[in-house]
Amino acid sequence: MRIISMPPIYTFEAKHPISAPSLNDWCRKIRNANCRNLNDLKNAISGSVEYVGADLYVFNIGGNNFRLVAGIHFNTQLVYIRAILTHAEYDAHNKNGTLLHL
Repeated sequence: MRIISMPPIYTFEAKHPISAPSLNDWCRKIRNANCRNLNDLKNAISGSVEYVGADLYVFNIGGNNFRLVAGIHFNTQLVYIRAILTHAEYDAHNKNGTLLHL
């Protein structure tokens, strides 16, 4: 798969340096994956991913400390990173119903 939006990762790593190894590992796994659906994604990347609607998927990163929200188009193998959030930030967006509008 191909990541077409790396700036959110660079910005988040600069703000939260402890996240860098986990985000780099996620990027490596995504780039090596060839997924056709959510089950393939869970097997290739991590069982810790869920579909939240509107082609958006949420990955637990760094031992459940961070959330990466990505739009994934399996037919074109493109991954667009919409946001990377701390667990608290994710919970706030989820509670307010703003997660799909990131």
